[in-house]
Amino acid sequence: MKNRRKIAALALIGTAILFLISCGKEAESDMQKVHLGVAYYDQRDTFLNEMIAEMKVRMKEYETEDLEMMMSIREAAGIQKTQNDQVKELLDAGCNVLCVNLVDRADPSEIIDLAREREVPIIFFNREPVAEDLQQWEGLYYVGADARQSGILQGELAAERIQADKNIDRNKDGKIQYVVLEGEAGHQDAIIRTENAVETLKTKGIELEKLSYQIANWNRAQAQNRMEQLLGEYQNQIELVLANNDDMALGAIDAYEKRNYTESALPVFFGIDGTDPGLEAVVNGKLAGTVYNDKEGQADAIVRLAAALVTGEGMEEIEFEKDQYIYTPYFSVTEENVGDVMRGERK
Repeated sequence: MKNRRKIAALALIGTAILFLISCGKEAESDMQKVHLGVAYYDQRDTFLNEMIAEMKVRMKEYETEDLEMMMSIREAAGIQKTQNDQVKELLDAGCNVLCVNLVDRADPSEIIDLAREREVPIIFFNREPVAEDLQQWEGLYYVGADARQSGILQGELAAERIQADKNIDRNKDGKIQYVVLEGEAGHQDAIIRTENAVETLKTKGIELEKLSYQIANWNRAQAQNRMEQLLGEYQNQIELVLANNDDMALGAIDAYEKRNYTESALPVFFGIDGTDPGLEAVVNGKLAGTVYNDKEGQADAIVRLAAALVTGEGMEEIEFEKDQYIYTPYFSVTEENVGDVMRGERK
């Protein structure tokens, strides 16, 4: 009798264990995971580093009991072949959504082929691929902003400042002698930002005299070097510096500070992106203004889209342009609103 009771008790325990194991497996199977593989062109880019940090914050916010989110990151040091290899590594590591900031916006085909072969969608960001490339497959998306708008806003900021302060025209010749620090040679955003900033200044009635356009590859140190060369050539003639991003604007300021120029001999400097160092420079009066590139909005759009692609829920709530594009607006930042922006109050 006792043996029968022991056997019955053991059977009950075994049944309970099996039940618990099966429940655990069921709970585990209900959990969905977003493994976001991020590949970006260069770790020296301040804006991208800040944006990826924002993506990490958003991923924590989107996690639930039923959704786990994780991120793997690779940076390509400006080499497209390296980025292609890194994308393969991310796919081999089990990433189920790719987030790619291309080294060469005109050369995404290998990355697209790798992802399509494994049916892993790609969210391109910050560097917009050629439109035809984004049509290669329905699993391709882009999150970013309109470069034309950033150029127009930068031009408007510069025009307003010049019209308000006649001392910017230091030689009183009725023209503003200017230089432009551009991103990469042939880069779409660099070209568009420059063209629209300059054309907007002209439209606003500002007489301009171009001294030089210099390529500084979005990089602060390179911009400092280019500006030092320009100072050797033009000395006190430069009255306005337009930079395609904040890093290059700050590099130009570094060149002047290295040579101990007095405030009265400084040109006015304008950037784009609204990075943390850029905003600090506006606060300190070194940067006359910048154009805020909404990294928080873009990070949120990327993470939200990645979650929707994996879970199949929420795609209908995302506002796309032309079915594949998500754009966030820029806005201007000056000493008047920089405090609000730094406190997280978006325009």
